[in-house]
Amino acid sequence: MKSILYDDRVIVKDVNAHNLYNKRFYGNLTDFGLELSLIEALYLLKKGKIYIITEHKEQITAEKLSEIIRKKQIYSHYLVYEDLRTRGYIIKTGFKYGSDFRIYERGHKPGEGHSNHLVKILSEEQSIKARDFSSYVRVAHGVRKSLLLAVVDDEYNITYYDIEWTRP
Repeated sequence: MKSILYDDRVIVKDVNAHNLYNKRFYGNLTDFGLELSLIEALYLLKKGKIYIITEHKEQITAEKLSEIIRKKQIYSHYLVYEDLRTRGYIIKTGFKYGSDFRIYERGHKPGEGHSNHLVKILSEEQSIKARDFSSYVRVAHGVRKSLLLAVVDDEYNITYYDIEWTRP
């Protein structure tokens, strides 16, 4: 499916783009087409589901898009996204919850059910203040979700920690 790179998003300009949204829940449908994040676009590009060009008709390879994502310092987000999608989860943005992603279990559809987890991504070297960590857990608990802390190490391995709020 033909897609065009615009700054920090990719628009799928194909009559079948709605299938990616309706069947697999990628991106958001807009008046311009199916809008994908760079992370979603890289995943679909690697899977051979889309091809990407710039506004000037230059083809974007997976390597080039990976380079763009690395420069934006969100490559670890891509790795977590890819891992969770490969495991069968539906992933949507977690921005309104102060997290990186929210994930839906297999068989649960966005809009028809609630996600069970919020995902916060950290690198192995990254420190986190106890106050910030506590706020992530409280927000997740407040919206009846658990927090998955995804820690990406230097070799790009991911370790997940499932964190839930408990009372003393």
